[in-house]
Amino acid sequence: MKAIILNASPRKNWNTAQLLKAAQKGAEEAGAETEYVDLYDLNFTGCRSCLLCKRKGGERCKCFWKDDLSPLLDHVFAADVLLIGSPIYLGDTTSQFHAFVERLHFCTLSYDDYSNYFTGKVNVGVVFTMNAPQAFYQLQYRRRLTAQAEAFRSLNGKVQTLCSFDTLQVKDYSKFSMAGFNAEHKQAHHEKQFPLDLEKARQMGAELVQLAGSRGE
Repeated sequence: MKAIILNASPRKNWNTAQLLKAAQKGAEEAGAETEYVDLYDLNFTGCRSCLLCKRKGGERCKCFWKDDLSPLLDHVFAADVLLIGSPIYLGDTTSQFHAFVERLHFCTLSYDDYSNYFTGKVNVGVVFTMNAPQAFYQLQYRRRLTAQAEAFRSLNGKVQTLCSFDTLQVKDYSKFSMAGFNAEHKQAHHEKQFPLDLEKARQMGAELVQLAGSRGE
């Protein structure tokens, strides 16, 4: 049993990373071997439209571009579980998240009939962290982020989403020009809610591994 954990945040030890590491712990507790990767450490771009993955007679579900992401995509396609997380910046996921999704999906997409070349099953857990409170998410972000998570259904497995709202941006707001945020509220919410989110992440990682195991993969 193998689980790949991808952090699409530039911050290696903050909200998104902490939740992903909790999910990693849950996956390991359920018996999975895990691989954790910070996408911002890798040298890659979105799809280059080289079309090598569409060659007649060529290998499917394979990105042939020579950079750091192509071998990681191979690992994802061979895994049982993918856990990926991104903060929400300017109302959307990070550029690294988008680039990963472009590359993942383009090499699985048939241009003959728009079907899916991928025949395996990878359960996916998606973590979104955001400064916005839950009410704002429901009003402005929910439809877009739900669609982004649903795109992972092309991996043919279970897809779960965990959203962490109203997150703490910095440890000490007094050191930054961030008067638009109530530091006391942010800290109090973090102390109350974030441990609960960490536990949800741990449970998600464990459940997705257990589901993969129950189908005999």
